[in-house]
Amino acid sequence: MTESKGKILAIDDNEDILFALKLLLKPHVEEIDTFNSPDNVLDQLRKKDYDLILLDMNFTKDAISGQEGFNWMGKILSIDPSAIIVFITAYGDAEKAVKAIKAGATDFVLKPWQNEKLLATVSSAIKLSQSKKENKELKIKHKEISAVMNRSFQEFIGESDEMKEVFTTISKVAQTDANILILGENGTGKELVANAIHKSSLRKDEIFINVDLGSISETLFESELFGHEKGAFTDAIKERAGRFEIARGGSLFLDEIGNLSMPLQTKILTAIERREITRVGSSKPVSVDVRLICATNNNIHQMVSENAFRQDLLYRINTVEIQLPPLRERVTDIPLLAKHFLAIYTKKYRKQIQKISPEAMKCLKNYSWPGNVRELQHSLERAVILTESNVLQRDDFMLSAKPGSGNQTDFSTLNLEAIEKQVIEKALKNHSGNVTQASAELGLTRNALYRRMEKHGI
Repeated sequence: MTESKGKILAIDDNEDILFALKLLLKPHVEEIDTFNSPDNVLDQLRKKDYDLILLDMNFTKDAISGQEGFNWMGKILSIDPSAIIVFITAYGDAEKAVKAIKAGATDFVLKPWQNEKLLATVSSAIKLSQSKKENKELKIKHKEISAVMNRSFQEFIGESDEMKEVFTTISKVAQTDANILILGENGTGKELVANAIHKSSLRKDEIFINVDLGSISETLFESELFGHEKGAFTDAIKERAGRFEIARGGSLFLDEIGNLSMPLQTKILTAIERREITRVGSSKPVSVDVRLICATNNNIHQMVSENAFRQDLLYRINTVEIQLPPLRERVTDIPLLAKHFLAIYTKKYRKQIQKISPEAMKCLKNYSWPGNVRELQHSLERAVILTESNVLQRDDFMLSAKPGSGNQTDFSTLNLEAIEKQVIEKALKNHSGNVTQASAELGLTRNALYRRMEKHGI
């Protein structure tokens, strides 16, 4: 027997048996406790965790039937359902021991035992116990991670009237199957809202699939969304399910839907109307049942009037619209958000930062936040990392456009297209034309930024 380092509890009314067990097993295990009566065993199990319990089938009150052993096993399992119990029994009780295994015991050892066989049985039982404990810990960790992820999706920080209105709408629509269109600038939390709707819906136990349409090229669009069969095209070395199929029964979040070309809009519309898709290279339609949630930062109604977006598709995706306000329109939420992110990043980076100075907070409230909440979050993280003080000061926030610096975006126009162009130009200027850095500040992928630059002729 290899050293298992397990803890064993042995219960037998024969002191010689207990002595022999202790003598044999002590060199191979971490600890072995012995009891000559089961009367105090339950209290002992509440105090200490054992990997294995060696339990006699018969005690002095009933030396024949083995019923006492069954009764005590039941009591032990009621305290710890995952307990590993091995019965110690005489040859004549082997049939009862087999019955005991069916009732919940792990194994049995016959008296008189063979040392090698007993050691092998004990070793296997301890390994089983430790394996069960590891699996239990993994499940607990997975549950905790899932809970943290769920909480992060539901952590809406805001007390402004604008956000209260958003919360109210979410609570009304979440438990319906209505298609939702989320409108708002980059960084306002559209994905956060989509996740919250899913987590509060009747489909909450099913999958949530997020698709960034802005990052999918036209040539791969059908394959990504609808899937493909093996050999459908050069790189199709095996069949693949698309996002619609994968999301069946759950929710499908189509982000940046306003960036789709007219031909791709038609393909999406067909899938939504028919509630079925056809894989590339196949002629067999596949039915799909998904709760559709879409989002865009474009003025999609203006796009419809300019024939840049299909009106019939808009009708399909916006049974209910949710408009997310930009951060500059809910300034009262900035201190709350800033303190929230400060708490997160001081813990993450193990910093002893107590607060944000009044001057710095005033600066945060006066800044226009073109990147919205995402930009505020990144600014707090950067400030926490770089500061050497226990109070964040104004200079700790390296904002790309300080109020009154002449580098602030002009919001004199309410045309979202014009504002978007200004913001992109400003981000590129701030980073000396570096598209990677500018896209990171804007919360976009490089491909998405390139498409916007092409659209605006930048």
